[in-house]
Amino acid sequence: MSDESATAFVPGHVTGFFSAHPAERAAAAGSRGAGLTLTDGVEVRIDPTDSETTLNGESAEIEAVETVLAELGIEEDRSVGVAATTDLPVGSGFGVSGATALGTALAANEAFACGRSENELVRLAHVAEVEAGTGLGDVVAQARGGVPIRLEPGAPGYGELDGVPASARIEYVTFGELSTAEVLAGDTTALTEAGERALTALRRNPVLPALMAASRTFAREAGLLVPEVAEAVEAVEEAGGEAAMAMLGRTVFALGTGLSEAGYDPAVCHTHAAGARLVDDDGE
Repeated sequence: MSDESATAFVPGHVTGFFSAHPAERAAAAGSRGAGLTLTDGVEVRIDPTDSETTLNGESAEIEAVETVLAELGIEEDRSVGVAATTDLPVGSGFGVSGATALGTALAANEAFACGRSENELVRLAHVAEVEAGTGLGDVVAQARGGVPIRLEPGAPGYGELDGVPASARIEYVTFGELSTAEVLAGDTTALTEAGERALTALRRNPVLPALMAASRTFAREAGLLVPEVAEAVEAVEEAGGEAAMAMLGRTVFALGTGLSEAGYDPAVCHTHAAGARLVDDDGE
């Protein structure tokens, strides 16, 4: 193993709709659904000379990160620092936990010369997040980039992905956190049925407006729509725009200038053309 630092960038991911598919093997578990990857994302730096895991400079215990490092064969007593930084709101539907797990896998594989392939690293991160209960489909979507459609659940070797061939300016506003673990631990029958209907609708017409419409219907049918998000989505629609709720968070995302035109002061980014990747010290 080498002792070089390494950095990875993983795009954020907002899910518009999904269906939950548990399985005995975590690699086969996951979700079907669709969403957008974002140019706002998570940068993860692995430093073999450090020993602390941090998120935006604050000490953090991240179960999926610990699992990824263990699966890569990096011993618990070996010094390894994991520094994750992001401008995205945490716990609000942007896939920060999945991004941190995947970024750790990519950067640690490089820093410690673990010799794993891309699919193996995505599988490690996906399994780690599923086992931690923090997500079902963010990792595979973030590895792909673009506007991913998750046709079948699970990590590489199990899952199947397609995508909407489009790009867009994205605005978002967050009103607070929503526990992914609590939702996934509950009865997901109605949620999954709504997600399957939404996926069928999008597959018939794989364009961004159809994704947004399916996402709005899903949020209502799944019983996940919260009042402040519903109000913002309605305001965007009345202004002639397209908006939906991010799963799972008290977050609304919109295409183009939808939130701005509705009178909000949103964060602005774009869909991310590529998936997760290693970056050099200059961020390239």
